[in-house]
Amino acid sequence: MTDPVDDEPDYRFSLANERTFLAWIRTALALIAGGVALVQLLPRFGIHGVRHGLSIVLVASGGLLALSSVQRWRRVQQAMRRGEDLPTNRMPVAIGVALVALTVVLLVLLVVTPPGGS
Repeated sequence: MTDPVDDEPDYRFSLANERTFLAWIRTALALIAGGVALVQLLPRFGIHGVRHGLSIVLVASGGLLALSSVQRWRRVQQAMRRGEDLPTNRMPVAIGVALVALTVVLLVLLVVTPPGGS
């Protein structure tokens, strides 16, 4: 079996792939910044450790998203060079569902346990 030919794709497609990668990196940075802001700027919730736990989830999610963005960029670039179909992307759905869940948790915490002093 021969290796697929690696042709250089049209530079516009490569640049579009790079812009998409950078958008995912900005999203990852926003998640990390949100995690830092949550622990540094919000007062404590009534339940001990919740603020730190949510912050850890956000920061870890940002790191995982950055890592998966690199992998996604490589897979798309490789598919374009080989003339293959682009790989499917589940990241938008996963991020959307996770952020809705996080929003619900934060709203419940804000209603049930009003923030105390920092």
